[in-house]
Amino acid sequence: MSGTTTGGGANLSALRSHNAALVLRLLRDAGEDGVSRLELADRTGLTPQAVSKITARLRAEGLAAEAGRRASTGGKPRTVLRLVTDARHAIGLHLDRDELTAVLVDLAGTPVALRTARFDFGAEAERALTAAASEVEALIADAPGGGPAAAGLLGVGVAAPGPLDHGSGVLHRVTGFPQWDGLPLRDALARRLGLPVVLDKDTNAAALGLAAPAAGSFAYLHLGTGLGAGLVLDGGVYRGARTDAGEFGHQVVQLDGPRCGCGNYGCLEALCLAAVARGAREQAARLLGVGAANLVRLLDIDRVLLGGRIVLAAPESYVRGVAAVLAEDAARTNRPTVPVDVVRGGTRAVVEGAAQLVLAPLFALG
Repeated sequence: MSGTTTGGGANLSALRSHNAALVLRLLRDAGEDGVSRLELADRTGLTPQAVSKITARLRAEGLAAEAGRRASTGGKPRTVLRLVTDARHAIGLHLDRDELTAVLVDLAGTPVALRTARFDFGAEAERALTAAASEVEALIADAPGGGPAAAGLLGVGVAAPGPLDHGSGVLHRVTGFPQWDGLPLRDALARRLGLPVVLDKDTNAAALGLAAPAAGSFAYLHLGTGLGAGLVLDGGVYRGARTDAGEFGHQVVQLDGPRCGCGNYGCLEALCLAAVARGAREQAARLLGVGAANLVRLLDIDRVLLGGRIVLAAPESYVRGVAAVLAEDAARTNRPTVPVDVVRGGTRAVVEGAAQLVLAPLFALG
């Protein structure tokens, strides 16, 4: 592969328009049943003429196709259109501290191919980047269609531990891995792959994959090799002015606690991981609950979702522990209890969310 493009998406004229993105979203949501042009006009507020022009361009690009006819209440039957989900693809790449996962998805976000490999986040940056690029190239080669899938690639969404700058694509001082501080990961990986690349925190990527236009406000808490949060407020991912929101694990909850890798003492991440290492799962769950209660009080969110390999190894225990703390806190303050659940998508929530970093803008999301 060659090239150094770092912008969003492929050069498709039909995808540049916000109105086209709205139409694409409705086509995607309609699934195989499809949706008529009249319904598209009604739901978007666009004129029938505008919808006809947009859908004609989408069909010319191979993104939309006829899905049959639907009986009309008057006049001739209406032609319905559907999204051609395999017309384009996106890649999600999750760089964890000890493991790399890459997924190829279609326009509906459905996984087409998946690869997992060991990954050393502590390795020298060039070596780590080479390993990541090689796995992406192997994913494309192994995917059904191989070359055709590669030809329809819109880009790569990368989810990595924070803190980082989503806007510039630069990593900051990842806890325990100071050698990554200041690395322009997005551009470096784009040069190697010759594909557009988008970078975000692992927790934000997962939150984006879970968000929907009517998602309300929730927190996704990820306990794995580290502890972080993805925040969705009023249906949209909240990154903060410097895209540094969600450093949930580094709230100090014990002033005389153990030293954390970030340099502070008594961080929630250090306490949780120490409890996990001792086999004190119940204590780890309650500590996670304390942090969740802080978020609920601070942001007045509607629900809490739990994920990450440690949580998913014993989901019932963590849901029970976090829910108990939230219920106790709600009772003390006379507030309704916030529901707690395990994230849908399980261990793939982050990597599939990473692919949504590429896809979401095509549907006027994210």
